[in-house]
Amino acid sequence: MMRIAVAGGTGFIGKALTKALMKRGDAVTVITRSKPSDAAASAYTPSYLTWDELRDSVQALEGIDAVINLSGESINQRWTGEAKKRILESRIQAAERTASIVHRLETKPEAVINASGISAYGISDSRVFDESSPTAVTDFLSGVVREWEAAADCIHGTRLVKIRTGVVLDAKEGAFPLMALPYRLFGGGRIGSGKQGLSWIHLEDMVGLLLFCLDHKTMEGPVNASAPDPVSNDGFGRAVAKAMNRPHWFPVPSFLMRAVFGEMSTLLLDGQRALPKKAMEHGFEFRYPSVDSAMRQLVGKN
Repeated sequence: MMRIAVAGGTGFIGKALTKALMKRGDAVTVITRSKPSDAAASAYTPSYLTWDELRDSVQALEGIDAVINLSGESINQRWTGEAKKRILESRIQAAERTASIVHRLETKPEAVINASGISAYGISDSRVFDESSPTAVTDFLSGVVREWEAAADCIHGTRLVKIRTGVVLDAKEGAFPLMALPYRLFGGGRIGSGKQGLSWIHLEDMVGLLLFCLDHKTMEGPVNASAPDPVSNDGFGRAVAKAMNRPHWFPVPSFLMRAVFGEMSTLLLDGQRALPKKAMEHGFEFRYPSVDSAMRQLVGKN
């Protein structure tokens, strides 16, 4: 049994990870801004600590085996000036707090896994990236990731994994229900040119890769959390349509996306293709390696 602290354990990925850790018998402490009202720990639920409590004392985390930091403001909101500030500052602050916790612990955890993003490589319609590729700042999100990882690099005295996450797909939560909605309404099609890359990963594989990084001491530095089948926006839409038995025919022009979503439209109009080279070289096996296999599960055909 391991003792694991999960910052952001009440979020989309954090909840699934916490459940998986506890299912395999690990003891989980969720680090959060405020404790839920029913936060009494048991053999079936995690314990909770707030960032404020850890600011005062890290004694409760002495002897912890690893810290997994998934904290950060959602990017799925209109990118006003204030929203962009929250998105950036929440990530830097969480990394800095994690560094402070590790620094103050007498016994350092064996590993810290800090969230990051595939946006680290910048925007490209043509290039395919792996962990050896140079990073680039080409837009707001790639700039956020640059500063986020710089803050994470201040975590010393432990094995550091920076998990560069693509679009995480789940049937009920996250981006996929909204991405699939036009197809459910028989109105799906490519967005913009359709050529923009989409690096995605199924939630089950996202959790599996986090556990793999936790358990394998050779996993260190940047790790791409994306399936080995990155696709174009048009290819992704066609896979959704095929799985749902719906048409893929109604293109959405770029100018309309920009008018509706503002700068946040870059999430749909721009992208990059990233390969999980490090995970595959170290023996990680994806349950959903292809977009078609993921789509069949997400729409209930597996």
